[in-house]
This record gives sequence, structure tokens and C-alpha cells, in this order.
Amino acid sequence: MGHLQRDIQRCPRVAVYGTLKQGQHNHYWLNGAPLLGNDCLTAITLYDLGHYPGAKAEASAGSVVEVYTINTEQLALLDQLEGYNAHAPKEGLYNRVILTTRHGEAWCYLYNSEVKHEALIENGEW
Repeated sequence: MGHLQRDIQRCPRVAVYGTLKQGQHNHYWLNGAPLLGNDCLTAITLYDLGHYPGAKAEASAGSVVEVYTINTEQLALLDQLEGYNAHAPKEGLYNRVILTTRHGEAWCYLYNSEVKHEALIENGEW
């Protein structure tokens, strides 16, 4: 069984907080994925990167996410969209980590670069 296959079996959900959310321009990447619901995660903080947000593993008052059930193909496509490098996760644009949501464990993409000059999204919703 390949690495991607093990990943999706371990965690068949994704928590999205930016352009993949309903009504946003990249939501079509989740076509056919059932929405399990929303959550407000205190384990991440959102930053405004201009055309999209980035999440960092920092405590916050809460960041709003949508949680979807996904399949292997969708995970592979999301990895491409997010610039995730499975062989060197900290070298891609985003790293993929598992976070606990009210809908179970879910993959979430965390921004790898520094956010010294980016604006904090204080209300937790982009």
C-alpha cells in the first residue's frame, strides 16, 4: 500500500479555512466531497497572505474551518494545490498535519513560511 493510501485511510477528512470553503474560488476542488460541518479550531491561527490565508500551529481564540470527507484522489489534488511536498513537508508552501475537529481527525494545511509581516485574521474567519 502506498504512502498516500495509508494517509487517507488514517484520516479521510480535511479541514479547510480559506479558498476551499463554500463560496470561495477553489471550492470546486472539493466537488462531491460531503461536508460534515463547521468547527472553530483553537490550535491554529489564520494570517492574511493577500489572495489566500495561511494557518500556523499557534493557539488562538478560534479559526473557522469546514470539514469534508475526502478520498485518495482528492487528497492528492489538494496536495498539489497547496504545494505540499510529501518527501520534504517543511519545504513546500504548506505542510499537511492532522488536527482534531468536532467531526473527527482531519488533515489541515499549515503555512510553512514566516508570517512576521502578514496581518493576523483576528476574528478567525477568512
